[in-house]
Amino acid sequence: MIDRPHLELSEYLPYLINRVGSALVERMEQDLARHGLSIAMWRVLASLSESGKLRQIDIAGMTAIEVSTMSRLITRIVRMGLVTRTRSDTSNREVTVELTQKGRALVNELIPVARNLELAAVSGLSIADLAVTRDCLRQMYFNIAPHQDQLAEPARSTSEAFQAE
Repeated sequence: MIDRPHLELSEYLPYLINRVGSALVERMEQDLARHGLSIAMWRVLASLSESGKLRQIDIAGMTAIEVSTMSRLITRIVRMGLVTRTRSDTSNREVTVELTQKGRALVNELIPVARNLELAAVSGLSIADLAVTRDCLRQMYFNIAPHQDQLAEPARSTSEAFQAE
């Protein structure tokens, strides 16, 4: 008998993470489609909602969307009237993006939808388990992120934050 490598998908972490992510995206896309949005557009709007005016390059990094794709994506969102795009005050080569009033209203409408989806996904998990899950996912990202993303330290863990207080 030949000994060959074996991979049990039901125990393989990348498979499990992708499976959960795909299910979340599929459910969220149903709500986004009503507004003509894709999941990538939602990531852009959500990042602007939290951070305000951002450089286009920073949005790409925050959302894990390729820089070349980001430019086309922002153009579509500008045409929808959800964001504005202007040259940076500090550099003509940099582009900054900001939510419009219409964009902010849409994000405010969609945040509860996103939160409800998150609540459905984590139903039955304890607060402690969720904290560990978030910490583990942040660390795993830090471990395998492209080199340019590893310049910063991984986010302070939830458990470390509780210990510091």
